Amino acid sequence: MIGASFLATPSQAYTEDQQQLCTGDAFRLCSSAIPDVDRVTACMVQKRAQLSPGCAQFFRATPASARKPAVKSRRAKKPTRPS
Repeated sequence: MIGASFLATPSQAYTEDQQQLCTGDAFRLCSSAIPDVDRVTACMVQKRAQLSPGCAQFFRATPASARKPAVKSRRAKKPTRPS
């Protein structure tokens, strides 16, 4: 079944809920890219604004794993001298 399997890739395992929420959007917006998983994913990222709310949550602008953590300065603050 193309619809249920297009989201499952070796590098990214999708849950049944994710597949259920995004299959309709994939067919509606990116049918010409099916069954190429990479093309479907790229298409859905490109058309994120048109995705249903349930599916859009899985296509954030920047994946959480790709975000850089905030870096705090490790330098100690210099004490201020009273005038």
